[in-house]
Amino acid sequence: MKKHLSAWLAAIVLTLLPFAAQAQLAVGRDYALIDPAQPTDNPAKIEVIEFFSYACPHCSDLNPYVVKWAAQLPADVAFRRVPVGFGNPFYQLMAKFYYSLEAIGEVKRLDAAVFNAIHEKGLKLVDDKSLIDWVTAQGVDAKTFSDAYNSFGVMSKIKRAEQLAQASKIRGVPAMVVDGRYLVVGQDIKSHAELLTLTDKVIDKRRSERNPKIDPPPKKDPKKK
Repeated sequence: MKKHLSAWLAAIVLTLLPFAAQAQLAVGRDYALIDPAQPTDNPAKIEVIEFFSYACPHCSDLNPYVVKWAAQLPADVAFRRVPVGFGNPFYQLMAKFYYSLEAIGEVKRLDAAVFNAIHEKGLKLVDDKSLIDWVTAQGVDAKTFSDAYNSFGVMSKIKRAEQLAQASKIRGVPAMVVDGRYLVVGQDIKSHAELLTLTDKVIDKRRSERNPKIDPPPKKDPKKK
């Protein structure tokens, strides 16, 4: 009987652990409510958005951590990035740059290189010509890039990104938003790892709201394809 009782107690503890972690979260300290909640691109999954800018040095520092973290997210989480403009010409230029690279399928290859060029090498990627010169030096066809850079699709994405940032009450970057409802605040965090750990907790909170009786799926193993 003791054996069965111990197994029962262990099962109860394991069940309550996710809820105990969520109970530690506090509005204002760990996350802020986004009201009204914003629609997501993939309602079937918990969407996490990183609002960022190539112009932001903190985003540059965080980027390697985010790349590794995003590769291990559970299957029920969808991650995407949204560049912000903040009405600042340089930030707006970088948003256009990001969506242009995305349009031609070069974000994955050149993402870290853009951050490095701006924040480590100090290159002045400050206008159309400097951007074109830089991407062509990376092996990108100038016309292919220019066509994307001046396309209606890129301009539409920039406009939508600005609207989403405003609706999500983004005041600075990097900023993480979970499922269009929670802005990760993290007043007490002291490192990039702590920010992502807190984001995981907010994801767990949202998962329990969506599926209160379903255990979270395991994280992906980045070594497995």
